Amino acid sequence: MDYSFTEEQRMWRDVVNDFMDREFGRDLTLKHDLAREFPEELYRKMAKEGWLGLLIPEDQGGLGMDKDPVMFAIFCEAIGKFSLDTAACIMTSMFTATNVARHGTAEQRKRYLEPFLAGEAKFSISISEPQSGSDAAGAKSTARLDGDEWVVKGNKVWCSGAHHPGTCIAMMLRTGSARYDFSVLLIPNDTPGLEIQKMDTLVRRSLGTTSLFMDDLRLPRDALLGEVGQGWKYIGEHLSLERLSIAASQIGNARTAHEDTIKYLSEREAFGKKLVQFQVLKHRIAEDRARLSAATYLVYAAACALARGEEASGLVAQAKLIASQTAFDIATNGMQALGGYAQLPEYHMERYFREAKHGMVGGGTNEILRSIIAKSIGL
Repeated sequence: MDYSFTEEQRMWRDVVNDFMDREFGRDLTLKHDLAREFPEELYRKMAKEGWLGLLIPEDQGGLGMDKDPVMFAIFCEAIGKFSLDTAACIMTSMFTATNVARHGTAEQRKRYLEPFLAGEAKFSISISEPQSGSDAAGAKSTARLDGDEWVVKGNKVWCSGAHHPGTCIAMMLRTGSARYDFSVLLIPNDTPGLEIQKMDTLVRRSLGTTSLFMDDLRLPRDALLGEVGQGWKYIGEHLSLERLSIAASQIGNARTAHEDTIKYLSEREAFGKKLVQFQVLKHRIAEDRARLSAATYLVYAAACALARGEEASGLVAQAKLIASQTAFDIATNGMQALGGYAQLPEYHMERYFREAKHGMVGGGTNEILRSIIAKSIGL
């Protein structure tokens, strides 16, 4: 099948790539990574362009690209070119906002989506718990109705971006005894009774990730998103988009790591010739290029399947599995090629390496993705 871009898609790719080069670039990426700072200026510039609303329907103030996963994948590939963490700072709010757009009341959309589209608010998604990561249905944190209030108890973990001012957390909580009996509550992060602790992680330096503690946290009845007991379904709806966005950002970042490696090998000399002239390095680069091309085709095959309205969870899982492994292997080869210089932040390779390793876990571990793929082919 032909997955070549249309003229409109090529123009969109060029626009977003040029924007990232001009408005953010390597230097600001490095600055925010070292300082563990959220790229607030980039976030607001994207809001000004209207891009935070890519996945929000036009009648709700967005750009209505929720039915065009290919354009969304192009966007994610471009914003991930310098850092997967930078991409996550944008994408996490975007795909979480789709839950509110699809299932929120008119009041919830006004309260949360309008400031989000203006760049004045953010979203975070909360699923995992200390004893239930990949086994998300094993979560034990609860929400129960007490009159006109929800009472929330429990502990969540790996809730990325929950600590930033103006963030609404879409939290999956158990509301019944059946294995998949969950509901989603919309919880502003300044709610009394919610304790947020930022975690000192190897990656997620700009977005940040957190542990959440709820001890008799109380919320009004209208904090419920959609219907009681439908939380597992709602969270599952955005997983394909989330995984596609991660896979697309991974091929964008892998391409930058690949190009940086070639540039270094083409300039560095040893034993009287350029490093790129050594056969062992040429073959390694050739292998990386072939795998990057294969991963790219797979990502856009998955995006096209979603755009056609097909059930594509297995294909999206394949795309994320291969993209994450490719990004990590290319960054690993880059670390080896740059030698001692790879350890220096200003050469960027150590960031590609760290973030690529996290990409094999976040949004569904590679082991879970293999299980999804196996299920999709009847195993």
